[in-house]
Formats: sequence, structure tokens, C-alpha cells
Amino acid sequence: MEIGLGHYLTVSAILFVLGVFGIFLNRKNVIVIMMSIELILLSVNLNLVAFSSRLDDLAGQVFAMLILTVAAAEAAIGLAILVIYFRNRGSIEVEDISTLKG
Repeated sequence: MEIGLGHYLTVSAILFVLGVFGIFLNRKNVIVIMMSIELILLSVNLNLVAFSSRLDDLAGQVFAMLILTVAAAEAAIGLAILVIYFRNRGSIEVEDISTLKG
């Protein structure tokens, strides 16, 4: 059995749905929300690479590398902000963070 484009798109759709559910069903933990955003970005990358391979064009793979770079920077900066916030406040729940609105 050959793995085709449909298989990649199915896995990508499952990852995307899990990411969206993680954001909307769990609104209390900021780390779970960040992991859900990463799942959504990974599903987009899988689509880009699958279509790039199917169409014999490297543009999708280049965009996937750019998205991976931005996702790594987002994760590093987001986790650094959360660590500093946790040290100051002792909690990283979304309700506590929303009190920072000015």
C-alpha cells in the first residue's frame, strides 16, 4: 500500500482539529494553549511539505522551514515570559493573566 497525498492530508486535518480543540476546550492552562498552537502550525507544515512533494516544487518546503523558525521563536519567547510571570505571581492560569489588561 502506497502512502499518498490523502493520507498526509488526513493526518494534518487530525492535528489541526486537535489543536483547535485544545485552544477552545482548555482555556485555563496557558501551556496547553501554546502546545495547541504548535499543533496547528505543525499541521500547516505537513500540508506544505505534502503538496510541495506532490507538485515537485521546493517553495512549500521553504515556507515550512520559515514556519518552524517562527514557531521555535514563539515557543522560546512565550515560555520565557511564562516563567518570569510564574516567578512573580505564582500562577499561569489564563484568568490570572487576563488581570494584566491595562
